[in-house]
Amino acid sequence: MIRINLLASERKAAKAASAGIQAGQKMMVIGSLVLVVTVAGVGWRYWAIGQEKAEVAREIDAAKREEARLQEILKQVEEFQNRRKLLETRVALIDELRKGQSAPVHMIDQISKALPDMTWLTAMQQSEYTLTMQGRCLSLTSLSDFIGNLEASKYFIRPVEIIETKTETDDKGPELIVFTIRGTFQMAGVESVAPPPPGAKAGRGGKRG
Repeated sequence: MIRINLLASERKAAKAASAGIQAGQKMMVIGSLVLVVTVAGVGWRYWAIGQEKAEVAREIDAAKREEARLQEILKQVEEFQNRRKLLETRVALIDELRKGQSAPVHMIDQISKALPDMTWLTAMQQSEYTLTMQGRCLSLTSLSDFIGNLEASKYFIRPVEIIETKTETDDKGPELIVFTIRGTFQMAGVESVAPPPPGAKAGRGGKRG
């Protein structure tokens, strides 16, 4: 009679089934761990990106505040430059007015110094810085010296023009030359001391008639 040990076969089958269940559980645990790690990694990355975004936003706000501050400074600098230009313009105008006030004094002084001996001025008309002078002298040489002295003074623009000359005879005195000349006084001469004109003598203010 043949006997079959069914109990041993059932035990082997149970062991095999138990081993399969344990392997499945291990795989499930490993899969769960992988899922947890993945979720944790994604969450950390999301948090890190959020932090970076917040930092960038703070930097942008700081840059905007700095830009607004610099724009205000630039505005103040521009206003300062405009005020400086205005003040410089006023100073230049005051200097020009001051020169203009001193110009007639220099003009009369230079004309007086340029008058040669035996030469008189009888009239003088001024249009801005253009002078028309009338006078008398004893010779054309004296008139030529007078014009040369005016031009050499550097206070009159060359040339000083002769407008008219004529002879005037007086029974009680010598023959006189009546002249009219025109010259333009230049302000540049006021800025530097001009040398005395050649052939001119000082102190002839009383000779102008």
